[in-house]
Amino acid sequence: MVGLIALIVFRRPRAIPRALAFGGGAVVWLAAIALYIFAGRPGFFGEQFFVILKDQADVSAAKSIVNRDARLRYVYTTLTQHADQTQARLRATLDQFGIKYRPYYLVNAMEVDAEPLLRVYFAAQPEVDRVLDSPHLRPLPAPLEQSKGDLPAPTAPPWNITAIGADRVWSDLGVTGAGIVVGQSDSGVDGTHPALAPGYRGRNSGNDYNWLDPWYGTRAPTDIGGHGTHTLGTILGRGGIGVAPGAEWMGCVNLARNLGNPGLYLDCMQFMLAPYPQNGDAFRDGDPTRAADVLNDSWGCPPIEGCDPNSLRPAADALRAAGIFVVVSAGNNGPRCASLIEPLAIYGSVFSVGAINRQGNLSFFSSRGTVTDDGSNRIKPDIVAPGEDVVSSFPGNTYASEAGTSMAGPHVVGTVALMWSANPKLIGDIDQTQKILIETAKPYTGAKDACSNGQVPNDATGYGVVDAYAAVKAALAVK
Repeated sequence: MVGLIALIVFRRPRAIPRALAFGGGAVVWLAAIALYIFAGRPGFFGEQFFVILKDQADVSAAKSIVNRDARLRYVYTTLTQHADQTQARLRATLDQFGIKYRPYYLVNAMEVDAEPLLRVYFAAQPEVDRVLDSPHLRPLPAPLEQSKGDLPAPTAPPWNITAIGADRVWSDLGVTGAGIVVGQSDSGVDGTHPALAPGYRGRNSGNDYNWLDPWYGTRAPTDIGGHGTHTLGTILGRGGIGVAPGAEWMGCVNLARNLGNPGLYLDCMQFMLAPYPQNGDAFRDGDPTRAADVLNDSWGCPPIEGCDPNSLRPAADALRAAGIFVVVSAGNNGPRCASLIEPLAIYGSVFSVGAINRQGNLSFFSSRGTVTDDGSNRIKPDIVAPGEDVVSSFPGNTYASEAGTSMAGPHVVGTVALMWSANPKLIGDIDQTQKILIETAKPYTGAKDACSNGQVPNDATGYGVVDAYAAVKAALAVK
């Protein structure tokens, strides 16, 4: 606005009186100063960028390792050693000039605190594939107030739980998800909520290896926004709200304020592969034998957060190679076709989930394929699940009804937990688990749209609607 006013004044002086022009400019500047002082936290917070190296480690051999702990250790050791070796020269340069940076291994990359001139330097280095933005939100002037729900605790399993047959798995098959660890990366978790507290893996052993907060550094499970508490409740909440109430969980904060960046997402994904103490180092102190079994990722990383279509692909591929099942919500960019556009949901190495309502119709907001951003023309989502009018836990011992594909994905996470609990031979067998989910899915019978083409799978509803009861029965039959 100031530039436009200056252009009018100096290039067409007769178009507007100078006094009025300069007065308008002064008003704009005063408004900008007021925003600077009163909105957000005043100060200069620098700039960060994300450097992705060309040489990404190959951990595909992990799939042939039978022992789960050995498989996880192989992936962790291979990735960290590769990153240490290939980043060495760049790290030495940054150390020499006292420039702060954060190395990553799940994607061979570094987040660097520096200005545009150094960005140009890094882009020209032979090890570097590309340099992306790593945007950070300015700190808030005061802590946010914790969100609260407005519903009482359900007295019976809600419609979404009965629709996929999870309650029948508990009653008829006696399976609740015991022995399975769910990794939850989201806005956080209210660890004191009665539906979630009994399932926290650190309830007796402590928060080390079980909780990480790269945003605010909280030392115990906390959630201000409520999104993470809600999604985790659908996965394993007690009192009938969770698909797998016998499973345990570990948590990480990757989206406390609803705009993240590649580094924050990787902080949590690395923690899920190899948890470490709260004051530990992801490269040196990770313990892959404590890894999560199945991950819930009810988030996406669009360009505004610094991601390009392939920025997190090595991470998704490595987690699958390690035998960790990654479930990703498809996104809320529908109803247009080719609206499933954000990592991780676009990748073939994850299981992507769209949303339906209680009438069995595809939710208008649910993102559709085909995936075009990475040139794969991949059919997505893989499956659909309840994603509207979903009642689950919310901070402050409350409950709330929410809608979104974020609510749909947790149903599949819980179903995988039930399957692996029912038949531990399937733990880490991503291909077989995915095959069962696909083959036992109920046919989608709701309203069709232009993205489905009447085929199975299709770019609206994938292979159909998840059926937890049928999937667990099929899992029990695997020898």
